[in-house]
Amino acid sequence: MQRIFISGIGVVSCLGNDRQTFWKNLKTSQCGIDRLTEHDIRDMEVVIGGEVRNLNNARINVNDLVSTRKMDRASQFAVHAAHEALQDAGLPTVDIGENAAVIIGAGLAGLETYETQMEKLLTKGPSRVSPFTIPMLMPNAPPGNISLAFGVRGTCYTTSSACSSSGHAMIDAMEYLRRGDADFVITGGTEASLTRLGISSFVNMKAMNKTMNERPKESMRPFDADRGGFIMAEGASVLIFETEDHLRKRGGKAWAEVLSGRSTTDAYHLVQPDPEGRQAIKAINSALQKAGLNPAEIADNVYVNAHGTSTVYNDSMETVAIKKVFGETHARSVPISSIKSMIGHSIAASGALEAVVLALSLSENVVPPTINLHNPDPKCDLDCVPLTARDTNHRLALSTSFGFGGQNGALVMKAA
Repeated sequence: MQRIFISGIGVVSCLGNDRQTFWKNLKTSQCGIDRLTEHDIRDMEVVIGGEVRNLNNARINVNDLVSTRKMDRASQFAVHAAHEALQDAGLPTVDIGENAAVIIGAGLAGLETYETQMEKLLTKGPSRVSPFTIPMLMPNAPPGNISLAFGVRGTCYTTSSACSSSGHAMIDAMEYLRRGDADFVITGGTEASLTRLGISSFVNMKAMNKTMNERPKESMRPFDADRGGFIMAEGASVLIFETEDHLRKRGGKAWAEVLSGRSTTDAYHLVQPDPEGRQAIKAINSALQKAGLNPAEIADNVYVNAHGTSTVYNDSMETVAIKKVFGETHARSVPISSIKSMIGHSIAASGALEAVVLALSLSENVVPPTINLHNPDPKCDLDCVPLTARDTNHRLALSTSFGFGGQNGALVMKAA
């Protein structure tokens, strides 16, 4: 079976718009959540979030086929991150051709365009709606713009499964390569739903923390007894998944090896996870089994990057699932952390950003922390790496993604 490696990484986030800055800030327990500036927040109940700032438009406007003015923020983030990932991998950034594919996760991508153009329709009339509206808000706009920017003529599509979107995209990318359909895949996820409509919807769903507007850096508190819900973020991460044969032939480097990935669905509730985590457990166990790994045997050699949304429903379910997978005793020796404590919840992009953390953690033997974890919830009683990063010697890493619709995903990596 063809081995798959991560050869390139690109990041757009509230903690930096490149891999090095993002990783440095995570390791030093920095928080990118702050007061929002991109949209009118005067009448909003939540006015903080993980907002992307200071994009380098030169990384986006790379040819006559793509332009920031014709892209929603979600597409801008995706192209920016893809550009960095290709350069990091040492791959071409022009006329890539048919030996590559683009598979990107996107959940609410295009929401800003939808809001802006709907307001124009209602206040100024149909004639004022932009002719770029549909190409900007369509779910496949991010991968479509990546293909235009870099000349990718292999398959190109979006996976959309809420907060599991980029997890599903990466699983698809891995399987696509193992079928022999490409030499490498530009994969990951993007999200730009940090808008008035996006925030208001989650606030009224009672999923967001409304009490921390004056203390944004303390607002995301995964696994903490005093958590009050999540804080939204935006951003993107793009990774290059590449076959071993192609990587070796061109003399490329690898950040980590992708061993396996699996997904399941709860069929329990549209927006709440099964508290017993039955299908989450199935996804993790299946991914480990597919990689030829026994959970009890690897507990001392694995890092788990948790979905860790800072909600009662998710954090308690995820703790139950990890205990069931590794066993009550072995689970307590597994370092588990949630980077959402530092970057917020970037919806469809979260799984891809967390995959970056797996790869870099394996490369440097460092586990980033769960910040703001001062008072652990008794129901979340595992080793959640509180407050500061930790040096380790792990050789394996696992990330979990759970989304509305009951979507579950698990991705397993190994040190390169």
